[in-house]
Amino acid sequence: MGSARLPGKVMRPLCNRALLGHVLDRLKMVRNSDVLVVATTTETRDNLIEAFAAREGVACFRGSETDVLDRYYQAALHFGLANIVRATADNPLVDPVEIERLIELHLRSNADYTHAFGKLPVGIGAECFTMNALERSWHEGHRSNHREHVNEYIQELPAVFHIEELDIPPDKTAPRLRLTVDTPDDFSSMTRIYEKLYLPGTYITTEEAVALCGSL
Repeated sequence: MGSARLPGKVMRPLCNRALLGHVLDRLKMVRNSDVLVVATTTETRDNLIEAFAAREGVACFRGSETDVLDRYYQAALHFGLANIVRATADNPLVDPVEIERLIELHLRSNADYTHAFGKLPVGIGAECFTMNALERSWHEGHRSNHREHVNEYIQELPAVFHIEELDIPPDKTAPRLRLTVDTPDDFSSMTRIYEKLYLPGTYITTEEAVALCGSL
């Protein structure tokens, strides 16, 4: 809830549902996962997020607001996870199909870290860590960017970590397209997409969003 550029953005209504609710709806579609966890902060303002997760029937873990790497690591320890998929809560168009493919590639390749960034629109992709890679990052990644961004210690050391990148279908490839919510303008754009394409009980595909934005 403490976002500097758009305070409270994850609970803003998007077609009569909180933005975070749309994220959870899409992540619940991922079939090859064991547990879905909202990892929020211990700040009082995030009590609202914990209560929302409870109403949604989703687990919640609370940790540091500024040391996001520690929050992820402690959550993974708490739930006894071997592999962790990270999808951020300001991406209401995160793609469950690509997350399933991401997990399959991650396990098949025995990677430490697998990501779906670089070709998908910004806000569509996700990333997967092994617990060992996350733990090593937690022990060795001491710079502020390592603690804030979770993945940067791994990304800086491709000779140390086995990193895989998911191949993306052509009709989802649009790396310059922003489909995330960081600013008021982003939220206005996302609202237009949802008003055009969203129907309760269904979900907007990446292909639909890319095609719509290309026609606007």
